[in-house]
Amino acid sequence: MADDFADGSRESGTALQRAAEIMARLRAPNGCPWDREQTFDTIKRHTLEETYEVFDAIERRAWPDLKDELGDLLLQVLFYSQMAAEAGYFNLRDVAENLSAKLIRRHPHIFSDTVATDSDAVLRNWEQIKLEEKKSQPAAQSLLDSVPRTMPATLEAAKLGSKVAKVGFDWPDAQGLFDKLTEETSELRAEISASNQDRIEAEFGDLLFTMMNLARHLKVDAESALRRTNASFRTRFAAMERIAGSSEALEKLTAEQLESLWSQAKAQESSS
Repeated sequence: MADDFADGSRESGTALQRAAEIMARLRAPNGCPWDREQTFDTIKRHTLEETYEVFDAIERRAWPDLKDELGDLLLQVLFYSQMAAEAGYFNLRDVAENLSAKLIRRHPHIFSDTVATDSDAVLRNWEQIKLEEKKSQPAAQSLLDSVPRTMPATLEAAKLGSKVAKVGFDWPDAQGLFDKLTEETSELRAEISASNQDRIEAEFGDLLFTMMNLARHLKVDAESALRRTNASFRTRFAAMERIAGSSEALEKLTAEQLESLWSQAKAQESSS
């Protein structure tokens, strides 16, 4: 089976081992005070930040930056693995071997005699294998127990909607979700009129949850869509600043003048 893999795997393994040794040295009794103080809970915040920085580098097509950000993301794996090894839970080798076994197990069309001629067949096999694996695990109390509560809220909402859709608890099509959006918007407006801040937050959450389900039906990745809009907003606002002369100059303009600048910025973006 070793012949199936790239020739550079041995060199990659050596480099990874070197990185793991450095991490162990940093965590050693005479190592770095900051690294030694870290715990699973203090590091997890950085893991989320590094993941978003990987996303940003990909979206900017900044390949040198991506190489650097992937290294930072790998650092999180090294950190967790080293702390787990110190506690006697598992080590980096266990992580890698577990991953290798999973990849081979879930790709029988590559490593066994199962046939999968397209991506849909691969995904069907993957889901079936996952179901078989879960039979040997303790039974969950709820279908939703497998969705981590610590996920970013947008991702958690998408996962929850996807899970319950598998048992038929879903809108039949996107049109029903547009109707639901109208309903949720009306309920939010009513709570705003009543000045009930707690209910405003609850109804706003319902509106966002409906939007996440709509994204799923439209096969849109909500996180990517919003990041795309954020990037566009940055570009347009920077254009407004250039037209006005500076960000300070914007503060002296009226709402109508600002709206005019926004329209000019959009026009510049469209013509470029």
